[in-house]
Formats: sequence, structure tokens, C-alpha cells
Amino acid sequence: MDKLLIIGSTGLVGSKVAYMASEHGFEACGTHNARKSPLPHSVQLNITDRDATLRLVSNVHPRAIVNTAALHSVDYCETHRDEASSVNVEGVRNLGEAARQNHSRLVHLSTDYVFDGKTGHYTELDDPHPLHFYAETKLKAEEVAARIPSYAIARPSVIYGWNPLEATATPSSSGKTINFAVFVLEKLRKNEMVKAVSDQYSSPTFADNLAEALLRLAKYPDNGVFHTAGRSCISRYEFAVKLAEIFEYPTRLVEPVHTSEFKQMAERPKNSCLRVDKAEKALGMKFLTADEGLAEMKKQGMSHDVSRP
Repeated sequence: MDKLLIIGSTGLVGSKVAYMASEHGFEACGTHNARKSPLPHSVQLNITDRDATLRLVSNVHPRAIVNTAALHSVDYCETHRDEASSVNVEGVRNLGEAARQNHSRLVHLSTDYVFDGKTGHYTELDDPHPLHFYAETKLKAEEVAARIPSYAIARPSVIYGWNPLEATATPSSSGKTINFAVFVLEKLRKNEMVKAVSDQYSSPTFADNLAEALLRLAKYPDNGVFHTAGRSCISRYEFAVKLAEIFEYPTRLVEPVHTSEFKQMAERPKNSCLRVDKAEKALGMKFLTADEGLAEMKKQGMSHDVSRP
């Protein structure tokens, strides 16, 4: 059985990849940073440590490496630029060097935020134009990954779902909540109002759907960039309303607001929706709409406090 090395195996996407790996004929090996992974073959790794990264990949000798590790918080990256560059760019450079030395394929997780959001419905042929430093680091990481002999770059958008390792939202290093859907559901469960922006559009991506795509990309023979996002193009407000409806909470608890009301440090794209036709055809799979993804999330959520039977 081929080995798959999952960088960031305790995060939302990494944990999904780990749990689904055997279905694709992989023996999953994982890395974790702060929180220990439940995988039997998991080690602590900081990808900014070049020597440790090269040593680990050499020892594991995986067929493919799936990199889900990054500093995700947009505003945190604005004020911690050295750290963001170290993790998001140099970390990928280290993984790329290790992949090259061991003849491993690198599947790198990027973001829809590489686009400026002026047009929306982006394809892989559209030119990226980052609006903020986080997006700049992710685009640089794409350029680094694309120099490796065997690579795939996956661009999702607003990833959501249950992390199998936890029942609550995952905080980032900056203290922000990464998983927007779980954050909204926790607020609704407490009967608290949720403010969601009505003027930012994206393609919410169900984590299980994304993990399936990453595992298929790990075996896919060709290099390239692939948009691996949900099929819906909706605002955060519309997504939050769908959450309330599907999980049977009052939609009156969801309040639309404009982006300007949040006073965010970095500008966000107005419309970063992605076209997924290329990935669907290449990988032989279907990406879910927001309704379909949230329905699946509800089915899985019977063991989570924030869902309703």
C-alpha cells in the first residue's frame, strides 16, 4: 500500500484526508504541530524547519504529500508578515525540496483569495491578483509548488464541515475561528444573533468533498492548478441562512451586514467564486452545492451538540 504523508493531519481538511485515505489505497501518515494526531503513524513537525522536513519525508518516503498546513487568518497575516511568509512560503519550499528528493508528488492546498474578486466565476486560466498579504503568500507558494516535477495545486473556497477530532470550531493561531459553518451553528444553538456579510461572494466547500478531490489529485498523473470548491456562488449571509434553515434554527437570528461594518484590516475580494468544471472532468467527481454539502453535514452532525436530530 502506498504511503500518503498528510501535513497538518489534525486540521479540518487534513483530518478528513486521513480518515478517507485507506479508501483510496493509501496508508496515511500524518504530521501535527500543537495538537497530537490520532493517526498511528504521526509525528510532530514544523514545516519551517528544513532539516526536520527533509528527514521526515526521507524516512516516510511517501508516494504523495498532501499539504494542508498554513497560517489562514487574513488579518493575522497582515500584522505577522514574517511568520506568514515562513509558514506559507518557506514551509512549502521545504516540502517541495523534500518531494523532489524522494520523487514524491506534492498536492498543495491554496485558496480562492489569490483572486481580487472583481469579476468572480474564475477558471484556472484567469490571472491571480492578490488583495492582501495572506493571498500574496499563497500565490508565492503556488509558484514554489509548480517548480516540483510532480505537483497539483488545489484552490478551495470557505471550507466547512465537522472536524472528526472535535465538536467545536477550531481556533487559529490568531484566535479567530477557522470554520465559519461551525461558528455560525454554535451561535444559533445559543440563540445568539449572527452577523454575516451580504456583499462578499464565494463558493463554500464541504471538507469531505475537498478531501476526496485531494486524494484523487494525489494519484492524478498530470500537473496543474485545480479549482476544488463548491458549486454554489453565494454570500456569507446567504450561506448562514441556509445553515439555519437546514439545521432548523430561526433564520431571524441571521443578520445581513456590509463588509465595512466589520472594520477588517485587509480588504477581502467581493466575488471569489470559482468554476470547477476542469477538476470535475479530470477527477471524475462532482462538487457539491451549498445545499447538498450542508445536508451531508447535518447527517454527520448527529453526534455534535450544535446539530439537531
